[in-house]
Amino acid sequence: MQLAPAALRNLKPRAVTGLWWLFLALAFVPLGRLVVLGFTGGLGANPLEFITHSTGDWTLYLFCITLAVTPLRKITGLNWLVRMRRMLGLMAFLYLCLHFTTFVWFDHFFDLGEIWKDIVKRPFITVGVLALLLSIPLAITSTNGMVRRLGGKRWQALHRLVYVIVPLGVLHYWWDKAGKNLIAQPLLFAVLVGVLLALRLLWRRSGASGTAGKPVRR
Repeated sequence: MQLAPAALRNLKPRAVTGLWWLFLALAFVPLGRLVVLGFTGGLGANPLEFITHSTGDWTLYLFCITLAVTPLRKITGLNWLVRMRRMLGLMAFLYLCLHFTTFVWFDHFFDLGEIWKDIVKRPFITVGVLALLLSIPLAITSTNGMVRRLGGKRWQALHRLVYVIVPLGVLHYWWDKAGKNLIAQPLLFAVLVGVLLALRLLWRRSGASGTAGKPVRR
């Protein structure tokens, strides 16, 4: 299935590189907005809450966009989208780190005892921290050099952790909002991530069944 016109499917390398930089610049826009609002007093009556929600929301947005790259590539035939995936994943990790930094710095002022108590006693924080910890190996191994060192199969196996990380992020978001009776947006995230993961599973099973019965070359 290739819904995109041929002109978009067959972009020149220079155009793809330009789009890579454009997507990177767009990913920095929410952070730039926070900085501008911070200097102009536009963070509202509760700046901590504003920053926490903004960085958390954009973490999930970018992770969802990253997960959507493969389905979009398969449906549209825009194979160059794969070049954007690693960068988008790293930007999601950046916002995740900013989200956690807000919690550690502005919420607890680096009081390790209080931070640990919150992690242990509040399940939504527990799963959020777990998602962060699982994201670190993915960020560290995001370079081409690490792909070569690990080998393609091991690298891909490691980076399948994203299929655990994103649902944990949704669960973190759901539990946080459920305590405030705000479940519409968490439900939207849950459905979106569920659809993206279901598509991957469907394609993987169909691919496996398509190869069943074929002789194996030795």
